[in-house]
Amino acid sequence: MQTSTIDGKDAAAIQAATTGVVVCDRSFWGRICVYDEDQIRFLHNQSTNDFQSLKPGQGCDTVIVTSTARTIDLVSAYLLPDAVILLVSPNRLETLMEWLDRYIFFADKVKIADVTKDTAIFSLIGPGSDAIVEKLGAGEIIGQAYGNHIMIDVGLTVAVGSGLASPGYTLIMPATEKQRIWQKILDLGVTELSEQGWETLRILQGRPKPDAELTEDYNPLEVGLWQTISFNKGCYIGQETIARLNTYKGVKQHLWGIRLDAPVEVGSAIALGEEKIGKLTSYTPTLDGHFGLGYIRTKAGGVGLKVQLGEVAGEIVEIPFVSHEYPQ
Repeated sequence: MQTSTIDGKDAAAIQAATTGVVVCDRSFWGRICVYDEDQIRFLHNQSTNDFQSLKPGQGCDTVIVTSTARTIDLVSAYLLPDAVILLVSPNRLETLMEWLDRYIFFADKVKIADVTKDTAIFSLIGPGSDAIVEKLGAGEIIGQAYGNHIMIDVGLTVAVGSGLASPGYTLIMPATEKQRIWQKILDLGVTELSEQGWETLRILQGRPKPDAELTEDYNPLEVGLWQTISFNKGCYIGQETIARLNTYKGVKQHLWGIRLDAPVEVGSAIALGEEKIGKLTSYTPTLDGHFGLGYIRTKAGGVGLKVQLGEVAGEIVEIPFVSHEYPQ
């Protein structure tokens, strides 16, 4: 089990992410470059969002799913004039490189490249992020739509969206510029958020993670990733299953936050009385208690439901990264 407390440095950073601004080095995440003439059509057919409606300078989140709509990864995509950069989870880089390569056929004008080592990526998180991107020279991006991005200063790309539900920005740059830009951000008074601090915020906000909330046991509608799914685009891998679930309101379980009275082992059963209604997928200590993510059977209820995880009591709460409202 993870530690049941947060160290002082992480506690201060998590607080700063709520009231000010923090920077997190996410360079250990994977970056895949997709390029050549058919790049947009290819990605449109391989994931849940509508790539053909996007133009260079725009971006989106999308989910790579299996043919039965089970989740592989939640991916952020940024369209450049001649390529698309995919930001993928650290433990899904190799899987996705192989997965995408499998669907490139002889006539397809598509190439993929692992550019993780050639690039670096930071997240600015919190309401104070606007002031920082202004000082970095990217003020024109403030107020633009999620995923929109501009390039400034020796290849530094600044994109709207922190990677979490908090306001913020994603910064992508050549690896050779990483240390200089990192120091520049710290010199502006920004607090550093550690990898463990990111994990705590991820769980508190409900961003799903591969091997936890994103597995072959769950589909994107159960996760609540409505914002990543186009119901108007043509056929793509997993589309039939997702369309059927949506049409017939067939989502049998949902991902929720769970406020806990004590630490709980990931994988623990969630019960309502004597009946098992779900499973805990992530746990973190918080600044004022304990918190987890878990899937709960739809018919059991939602926000406000009192549950038990062994001897530990819990209460179901909303998480801002996902939604369980069916689109109108």
